[in-house]
Amino acid sequence: MNFKNKVVLITGGSSGIGAATAELFAKEGADIAIVARNEVKLKNTAEKCEKLGAKVLIIKADVAIDSDLKTIVKKTIDEFDKIDVLVNNAGILTKGTIEDENLIETFDRTINTNLRSPIYLTNLAVPYLIKTKGNVINISSVLGSSTLGNPQRLSYCVSKAGLDHFTRAAALQLTSSGVRVNTVSPGVTRTDVLSNAGIQISWEDAAKFYKIDRVSEPEEIGALILFLASDKARSITGANYCIDNGALLKN
Repeated sequence: MNFKNKVVLITGGSSGIGAATAELFAKEGADIAIVARNEVKLKNTAEKCEKLGAKVLIIKADVAIDSDLKTIVKKTIDEFDKIDVLVNNAGILTKGTIEDENLIETFDRTINTNLRSPIYLTNLAVPYLIKTKGNVINISSVLGSSTLGNPQRLSYCVSKAGLDHFTRAAALQLTSSGVRVNTVSPGVTRTDVLSNAGIQISWEDAAKFYKIDRVSEPEEIGALILFLASDKARSITGANYCIDNGALLKN
């Protein structure tokens, strides 16, 4: 796969899947705009990508803030003059059941970050994606599947199910413009999402919860993202690719 002269915009690009994906795109010749709230981690990702020959734009921003989303697109266009690939990766993992007193507060925060922000950012980027015949990759989760819900993660599951439906609707709308939209739904993957959510459990124990034998590495998810963004996947749009070590099969 060759992404030379392509511009890739990645949210949540400071660590985990986002950082790994940025490095993989850099290896394939892309220039990259990476977005996150943690500037120190962003700089670490940028340094790795620059060593691979990529031109990197660091954007410190919170995707849950509308003005920041507008700034993300503006800075990317100002720097690179185009967007070829948008990877909506930023997200939060939250806890809460239907009986929780603070459910709606958690729900609003989760939906705003995991669903509203990728929809709005895609909306802002669409005019530029149409010009480049580009594509969008939304990072969802197997917990968005109707067969693998989790009552303890109600808001998170709903946000990811909504993102899956958004992918299909946007793909149908944009196919005539030459823009593809797809979803990648990881299962248990070794990132900092658990520690960020304050969850004290090992990745191995998390994998056992879903009756699977291994944990995916961020680079595995990134490789699938690159494939879907490449011309090798030019016939694929509106699809949801699960990469979960068989979790959906075992539940």
